[in-house]
Amino acid sequence: MISTGTSDATGTNLQQPSGDPTGRLTLLHTSDWHIGRTLYGRKRYAEFEAFLDWLAQTIEQEGIDVLLVAGDIFDTTTPSNRAQTLYYRFLCRVAAANCRHVVVIGGNHDSPSFLNAPRDLLKALDVHVTGSATENRADEVLALCGKDGTAELIVCAVPYLRDRDIRTAEAGESIEDKERKLIDGIRAHYAEVTALAEQKRKALGRDIPIVAMGHLFTAGGQTIEGDGVRELYVGSLAHVTASIFPDWLDYLALGHLHVPQRVNRSETMRYSGSPLPMGFGEARQNKSVCRVTLDAGQGDGRTTVRLIPVPVFQRLERIDGDWEAISTALSRLVSTQSQAWIEVVYDGVEVIGDLRARLDAAVAGSSLEILRVKNNRLSAQVLGQLQEEETLDDLNVQDVFERCLDAHEVPPSQRAELLGAYLETVASLDQEDPGET
Repeated sequence: MISTGTSDATGTNLQQPSGDPTGRLTLLHTSDWHIGRTLYGRKRYAEFEAFLDWLAQTIEQEGIDVLLVAGDIFDTTTPSNRAQTLYYRFLCRVAAANCRHVVVIGGNHDSPSFLNAPRDLLKALDVHVTGSATENRADEVLALCGKDGTAELIVCAVPYLRDRDIRTAEAGESIEDKERKLIDGIRAHYAEVTALAEQKRKALGRDIPIVAMGHLFTAGGQTIEGDGVRELYVGSLAHVTASIFPDWLDYLALGHLHVPQRVNRSETMRYSGSPLPMGFGEARQNKSVCRVTLDAGQGDGRTTVRLIPVPVFQRLERIDGDWEAISTALSRLVSTQSQAWIEVVYDGVEVIGDLRARLDAAVAGSSLEILRVKNNRLSAQVLGQLQEEETLDDLNVQDVFERCLDAHEVPPSQRAELLGAYLETVASLDQEDPGET
């Protein structure tokens, strides 16, 4: 990385860039690393380190010019020292390679103040960080320069937009009023930032590509049970539609949803998905990052996207069925010397009270680890009680609150209002940044 970071129209050389003579740029889009995440008590730092090593190698091998990281770098707003080490070590490695720029935006799991703290230092390495929405929207418009100092790409680096960034609260608002204001606020924010990007391109006097980034939930987006993806705002209707993004964008790099997918069937509007499975529900999911090629020419062929599969660094297996099916599957894994982490879901007819003991005996002496056991048959027999192996990992915050309502025999007529107030409180806690003073 040798070029300067952002430039304005008055300070940018208007000559043609002297990088790729064809005017071609290669981007890599990834998101939702969730460094520091655990799985039923098991730490996963070895997986995160292996992924970041692979990603750095892929950037070098694929000749990537710009890396886009669309939020949720860390799993919590207070990442551990080990998680921070992995992050900064990776950035230093990429900075020393041929990749010219890295653009990082904050996600809902990230602390904006933590991400922004080393921003000026990282900028010297051509690592551009936008941890939170800025008061001056122009700060979210980055003109990235090539080796000769001429602008070659404009990036609308829009981070996760917190409620307070896009909506003014008023007394007596209904949930519907809040949702409408949230959607309008997100739409207005993107309209302003993308308009500034188009103005910058006109000022530069060249038809350089414009890409946008975001960390949000689009309408119709696909999720998987247990992937940890949370609603970002109060209510479930605050999902934006593809219509809020200008159709002239060359590419839209989104984060938040863990399933790799297109937005509204568009090839150039995508979620890269999480590179590691966040739970056993994603065990059989193919993970990938997006390699995006931008050509200097105009028209439909300007942008091409190719998915690069991410290797499996720690195999996860979900085994379900009756005892015979489970026993057979475990025997097969033992015979292949698998080192998988396993979730067992027993739903046979026979009531097995010693299921855990049988499972431990089946994998004894192997490298298999059974992290979770769900005995559906036993659970059905013990009505009104939590199953023995159920933990808080199996429940989300709404499940816990609803169990509390059940325990206190709250009548149905009062539940909707109480649940709405509770979810609003939880959402406001998610919006807080522990790094702010």
